[in-house]
Amino acid sequence: MMNEPKKSDLAKVAGKPTNKAGSRTAAEPVEPRAGAEGNANQQSTNRTQCRARVSQALERVRQAARLRKQERFTALLHHINLDLLRMSFYALKRSAAPGVDGVTWQDYEACLESNLQGLHERVHRGAYRALPSRRKYIPKPDGRQRPLGIASLEDKILQRAVVAVLNAIYEEDFLGFSYGFRPKRSQHDALDALMVGIQRRKVNWILDADYRSFFDAVSHDWLIRFLRHRIGDERILRLIRKWLKAGVFEEGIVTESEAGTPQGATASPLLANVYLHYVFDLWAQQWRKRHARGDMIVVRFADDSVLGFEYEADAKRFLADMRARSEVFSLTLHPEKTRIIRFGRYAALNRRERGQGKPETFTFFRRHQPIPEQGKWLGQVVRGFFAYHAVPTNYRCLVVFRVRIAQLWKRALMRRSQRARRTWKQMPRLIDDWLPRPRILHPWPERRFDAKHPRWEPCA
Repeated sequence: MMNEPKKSDLAKVAGKPTNKAGSRTAAEPVEPRAGAEGNANQQSTNRTQCRARVSQALERVRQAARLRKQERFTALLHHINLDLLRMSFYALKRSAAPGVDGVTWQDYEACLESNLQGLHERVHRGAYRALPSRRKYIPKPDGRQRPLGIASLEDKILQRAVVAVLNAIYEEDFLGFSYGFRPKRSQHDALDALMVGIQRRKVNWILDADYRSFFDAVSHDWLIRFLRHRIGDERILRLIRKWLKAGVFEEGIVTESEAGTPQGATASPLLANVYLHYVFDLWAQQWRKRHARGDMIVVRFADDSVLGFEYEADAKRFLADMRARSEVFSLTLHPEKTRIIRFGRYAALNRRERGQGKPETFTFFRRHQPIPEQGKWLGQVVRGFFAYHAVPTNYRCLVVFRVRIAQLWKRALMRRSQRARRTWKQMPRLIDDWLPRPRILHPWPERRFDAKHPRWEPCA
């Protein structure tokens, strides 16, 4: 059982000065006035200088990691300074829900410098304690509840700062076909890489590989062993252990974590990439060099991987080897979502000759994004199509396009769930919320022509 934060402590953090404090300086931290403009400019300048100092320090770490690939960094904690903590704080979402301590972003900012000073001191003398994540459930479109873990504000600040330092090292180590949760890389980059690979290589077979409950299955022992290849600072490793073991606070009970990375934690995506870098990426790269008899492409986004092979035998051998290797590191391939399918320009002809119907299809990672992000992106796709094709007499085509997008979205959401299946009864709300309705946007040709080319001359 953990102790609830005292109201008096929160009041000290967020409290306003009393009415009797007559000086303007007492009121300005809470309610800035016109006379504080100079202070605001000074604060902006300080934050710019802060970013510059942090950037220079991390660049030195990055250069060392690039030049010395085998070096273990034994002194990293000094990079977790007040400048980096301050930057990490301002990078957080202002409206995010509080963790078990009940402290919001606005509460913490009220006495920011003293709060950051206290956090910095506790971290460097080893007195920092990670708090368990507060369990919260959000409804899913299929009617079930998705569990989330909400970390305390100080845990978020410190995790973001540590991730910034570790990213400077691991971005020099991660391989090119890893795209998920990395700076300056997005799902669109992964799709581009997959499309180019399919076009420029001989890809006749696709292996769509997905781990079962990956983020819940990560072995803490293996993760720390992997981190030790590059991180020799025991103080950093101790912080990561604290986050892994912090557990979840739900209904007054703290449940410690024996495996997996904390859901919703800022550090989880990086830790997951480190784990898969050693379990999958390095191994897949060596497998391609040593065992593949034909062309082979690899694209990974988080725990979802798509591999292309020239020969079916290569695809089957890789899958068997991947399954065996995954089990060594406490991972299991999902039996329903992991499959080999025929692909390429002759796939339809070959299946038709064998009486097997249309070729199978696969989707790549997009199902891992939150539904609002998916809906926003798909809405842009539909609007772009409508902007070009929404001409008179083409209304039916617009309707068909929107329906097809909805079908593909439904299929992707069904594959994301490991148990339930989404039905059409639960899709109309999502479709209406995110996909614009078809309507004709362009005028009839004669109206457009007359508007662009007026003919008022008598001889026209």
